[in-house]
Amino acid sequence: MTRHRAGRRTVAGAGAALLGAVWCATALPGTGHAAETPQPYAFADDVRTVVGTPSSTGSRALTPGSTYRSSIKHPGVGGTTQLYYRLELGAKDNVYVSATALPGLGSDVGFADGIQVSVEDANGFDCDSGSARFGASRSPRPLTASALRAAGPEESRCAAAGTYYVVVERTASSRSSMSSATDKPSTPESWDLELHVTSEPGLARRSATTPPPTEDSGTPSPPAGPVRPRAGGSSFSTAKALDQGVWGDRVEPGRTRYYRVPVDWGQRLSATIEVGGGRGGGIPGGIGGSSGSSGGSDGSGRSSGAGAGGGSGGREYVTSALVVSVFNPARGPVDDMDTAYDGRQKSTALPPLPPVAYENRYAPIDRLAGVRFAGWYYLAVSLDPDVGALFGEGGVGLTLRVGVSGQRRTGPAYAGAARPADAFGVTERDEAAARGGAGGDDASDGPGARGAGRGGSAAAGANGDEAMKVLAAAGIGTGTVLVAVLGVWTLVGRRRAAGRRASV
Repeated sequence: MTRHRAGRRTVAGAGAALLGAVWCATALPGTGHAAETPQPYAFADDVRTVVGTPSSTGSRALTPGSTYRSSIKHPGVGGTTQLYYRLELGAKDNVYVSATALPGLGSDVGFADGIQVSVEDANGFDCDSGSARFGASRSPRPLTASALRAAGPEESRCAAAGTYYVVVERTASSRSSMSSATDKPSTPESWDLELHVTSEPGLARRSATTPPPTEDSGTPSPPAGPVRPRAGGSSFSTAKALDQGVWGDRVEPGRTRYYRVPVDWGQRLSATIEVGGGRGGGIPGGIGGSSGSSGGSDGSGRSSGAGAGGGSGGREYVTSALVVSVFNPARGPVDDMDTAYDGRQKSTALPPLPPVAYENRYAPIDRLAGVRFAGWYYLAVSLDPDVGALFGEGGVGLTLRVGVSGQRRTGPAYAGAARPADAFGVTERDEAAARGGAGGDDASDGPGARGAGRGGSAAAGANGDEAMKVLAAAGIGTGTVLVAVLGVWTLVGRRRAAGRRASV
């Protein structure tokens, strides 16, 4: 992430046809293009639905400690779509807002397609902003960006109590003379958004405002030992809890797996991700299924090719096939890495991170400043869909070597409570959850509880709500058709009742 500062049957059939006409008349103008296949992202059970506005006027309020579901339309080639949300903040808490954008499976995205999140004051001053884009991988995966409102005596702007605005922008790549002939325009679909708001209380007493000295201790050795199975979740809310050790999972091309690790004050997180090898026919721990098409034959122009650097001549590969992203407890991006894939096992390691410390926030480098509080740190592992097209469909084996090192230290003395509660610390309950593997899409309780994702029950309910809203807003003409449908159903009911009376 980049930070910037017949008879009865015939009548019933007619009613169904009229209802279909109502749906077509109402759904088409407002829905635009739907995703080819919805992103299987599990929203939290307690997620709230909020609609962004194109202006700060009339924008809906977001409350710290809550998670929201929204959506944002495609801006058009080379354009930008902006949505506003409102925050009512005091003068003591730091507030973090993250936005996760969810393109549909199978959709096309460009290099510069992405999102930006900003927090602005009532005068339009940009307090902070962060952005994320698909980049070279051009793989439709969840994208997360974040921004904050920092409070405290050292802040000269945006520290006062009052109204602030969250601005979420979606950008689309523009075609130019530099574009590849095989580049496709991004799919003109709306993206679902997940907005998460976290507040961190101020300190009871002032602390140092300089980052601690960088420890040049290198990358810790990855844990060794037998691989224990632990299936990741499909979202932040259902991320599978891990503790230190070696864990095994599988990820399908085009999908993202989420994991979370408790990291306390003074501790360092390290992770090495290994992806299994396979040769088309499929081997245990590798790719199943038959061999797919050759590199670039689908015309995506995204990532397949021949002769990866350092590989044998003519060997096909997918660049940026595996993308691994790390997020802090406020879902703020910390770092990411990627690796190419040519059908043989590959490994990528998280660059060294400093021990968790409150003063890290004053570091000039984002990946250091992000490690500013204790709590759950998230790993998101995404596999490019071209891996399935090139090497065969089916899950790819993952091995996650997760390390947590360093001596625990006493955390800062906060002058209040975080929202959500216990967001910035590690409790005994968190450690037990990590040992037991809490969370995942099959969980039913706890902080990693399963949330129905797109295509699940929550999505069905949300889609039903949206359908009713569309019907209500469709206008007088569509309302007339709806009345006709209801009239037909009433006629059917009367005929059935008359038939039953005649038979008595």
